[in-house]
Amino acid sequence: MLAADQLRRDSDGYLFDPEQWSDAVAESMARETDLDLTDEHWGILRFMRHHLASEGVAPDVRHVVDFLVTQGRFDKKHAKEQLFKLFPYGYMQQACKIAGFQRPRAWSTG
Repeated sequence: MLAADQLRRDSDGYLFDPEQWSDAVAESMARETDLDLTDEHWGILRFMRHHLASEGVAPDVRHVVDFLVTQGRFDKKHAKEQLFKLFPYGYMQQACKIAGFQRPRAWSTG
C-alpha cells in the first residue's frame, strides 16, 4: 500500500486518482495536518467514500451534516460545528483531501 507522499497529487495535495485512496493514505494525509483520526473522523470519511462510490460524485458538506444528524447525536447546527471541530482546516481543505477526493472545483461549503 502506498502512502500519500508516494502518490500523484496536485499542487494542493489532492489525489489525482481517488481510486488510489486507502486507510493508510488517509492516515498519512491526516498526519500532514497534525490530525489524529478517531472513530468519528473515520465514520465521516467512510460516509464520504461510500457517497462517492454510490453516487459517482463527492458529497457536498450539507450531505455530511445530514449524515451526522441521522446518527442521532446532533441537530443541524451542532452537526456542522462538530464537522468543523473534527476537520478544523475545513471540509474542502481537509476532509475532502483526507478522503482522497480530487480538488473540488466549486462547491458550497454549507
